[in-house]
Amino acid sequence: MTSLAIHSPSLPLQRHLNVLLHAHDVPVHSGEQEIRIGVQDFPRFLGLLHGLSEVDQLTLRAAPCTTEGPSVWDVQPLHIWAERLKSEWFEPATQHLLFHGQPIVEIQTGRVTGYEALVRARLGEELIGAGPLLKAAAAHDQMRAFDALARTTAIRQLYGKLAPSQSLFINFSPGVIYNPDICLQTTFQTCREVGADFSRLVFEITEGEAFPDLRLLKSILERYRQEGARVALDDLGSGSTSLSYLAELNPDIVKLDRTLIQGLHLSKPMFRLVRSLVEYAHDLGIQVVAEGIEELEELMAVREAGVDLVQGYYLGRPAEVLSGISPEAAAWWKTQT
Repeated sequence: MTSLAIHSPSLPLQRHLNVLLHAHDVPVHSGEQEIRIGVQDFPRFLGLLHGLSEVDQLTLRAAPCTTEGPSVWDVQPLHIWAERLKSEWFEPATQHLLFHGQPIVEIQTGRVTGYEALVRARLGEELIGAGPLLKAAAAHDQMRAFDALARTTAIRQLYGKLAPSQSLFINFSPGVIYNPDICLQTTFQTCREVGADFSRLVFEITEGEAFPDLRLLKSILERYRQEGARVALDDLGSGSTSLSYLAELNPDIVKLDRTLIQGLHLSKPMFRLVRSLVEYAHDLGIQVVAEGIEELEELMAVREAGVDLVQGYYLGRPAEVLSGISPEAAAWWKTQT
């Protein structure tokens, strides 16, 4: 691909773009409601878009040009192509996925009961985090493939490092699973290849947007449970994870959203909400994890609120080598026995 065709929805907007580009000496080829711009000039073009309204920017579409012209099958919003070109590292990065495990700790004893598998990618000296990887996967329209690859790689890399009594929490996005009997086969096959005990696997729903329809989501969770695995619901208390999901899906484990935990202490009004959420989950027979614990005061507050498990930087940072809890946390638990 040497150039992109920029499609505008109206002739006035195209004229505006032409004037903007020519005023800044950006070489273009103009057609009917279309501007072709070289890939090498695309970053300059993006830098000029502040001259357009936000609405106009969102209406622009782009497609790669070949010798036969623009490909109508590859037309995407302009911001998608911008992200694709900024993340050309994505495909090689998927060949170098690396998983770090963050400890999940029993609140009463300080014992590490499991680890959450968190994706990274190593390219040379650079370590790319989960956020950029997921953003690039979405831009490249590879969310389904990346999600499946991440699940299987997490199992291969981390399951064998667990102590016999520990579990592995594996994230998945339900929006990429259209049929659990088909989409989850590679995950289940990988579990069998490494000899995983399914009862020590927890598949954790992570979804930045609204969930797919509940009927499909319940079938996904049921398919995991048929194999003997447990399921967890992330971010209870956030905008996309409501109490109705908790009652409808009845997961084995639920994680409280970190915004509820940040700065929490017994005198804050938020403490009463957290305690109520914990009691509600327990009434449904669901274990509760408080994640995002970064301070001792937060740890003390969630213990008083009755959570079962805790996770966060105060207890231990994600690491390639699975380790115990931090010295600070260990010292605190010694004072509690």
